[in-house]
Amino acid sequence: MAARARLSYTTSVGKVGIVGATGYTGAVCAALAASHPELELAFATSDKAAGEPVAARLGLSNRCKIHFSRHEDAEKLAASVDVVLLATTAEQSMALAPKLASKTRVVDLSGAFRLEAGAYPKWYGFDHGAKDLLERAWYGLPELFGAPPPDARLVANPGCYATAALLAIAPLVRDGLASPDHVFVDGKSGASGAGRRSDEAYSFVELAEEMRAYKVGSHQHAPEIARHATRFAKTAPKITFVPHLVPLRRGLLVTAYLSARPGATSESVRASLASAYGASAFVRVAEVEGVTAHGVAGTPLALVGATVADGAIVATSALDNLMKGAASQAMQNVNLWLGLPETAGLDSLPRFAP
Repeated sequence: MAARARLSYTTSVGKVGIVGATGYTGAVCAALAASHPELELAFATSDKAAGEPVAARLGLSNRCKIHFSRHEDAEKLAASVDVVLLATTAEQSMALAPKLASKTRVVDLSGAFRLEAGAYPKWYGFDHGAKDLLERAWYGLPELFGAPPPDARLVANPGCYATAALLAIAPLVRDGLASPDHVFVDGKSGASGAGRRSDEAYSFVELAEEMRAYKVGSHQHAPEIARHATRFAKTAPKITFVPHLVPLRRGLLVTAYLSARPGATSESVRASLASAYGASAFVRVAEVEGVTAHGVAGTPLALVGATVADGAIVATSALDNLMKGAASQAMQNVNLWLGLPETAGLDSLPRFAP
């Protein structure tokens, strides 16, 4: 939907650092950076793996020769790279991002820079301590908001559920086909969305052949969806979002229900999505029944679809929560920010764990 701006980039190979590279998202970021044809993985931090070879720990190619550094070294190392990816908790990112952004560009994959400052006590449980940087953060959903501007210092990489929901509903609201008054969003995601943790609730016995809702009314992606959907509507939409945990390793499916405005048809809502994403490298429009989590697992793609049923618009979106929902979207932002082809390093991908 937004125009792509190609930025000038004067060196043949850019350098990337990753903070928090042994979590699921950080590990995928490391794999993408290490296999990227125009980028070099210059450093990766992990306190628990400090000193270990990155390639051996993450199963990467021998092209990656570096060893893990400690988190405390990130500020010093940031000065030598073109961009740092933060795969850390929201509180860690809030504290670290201002220090790193004074030295280089930063892409934050946590939720630390996605909302207004006043929303953080309710939705994240802490007062925001980097309000100046928060106000200048670029929300990095390229299909809707374009490339990060050259003078930006920090990109707030969107949440996985928020990415899927916004891709599905933004064009429909923008084109006047759907009312934004009250949008119901049903989300289902695999266990890797909770991160790499040792917790009984995420054990195999607890998850196998089970589905359950969680964080009903308190999930931090609800205000994120509402905030950025407002940019396509004349009034702030009310979002009711209910996420569910399903027995998948990775993958995410969102189904949004919106009131159809007069004249909206199945043909017109599909045409709205097709117009929005016809030139997109990573978003494909499909029939609603063809939007599946399996269809995008392990890829940087999102599938979207919409139809009209009984006066309501049903819009669906599927993506890999570790890829378009996190790491590959971060790399997409890096490519655009550094003036590289948007698809660089994302059009021929190795397999990633988990």
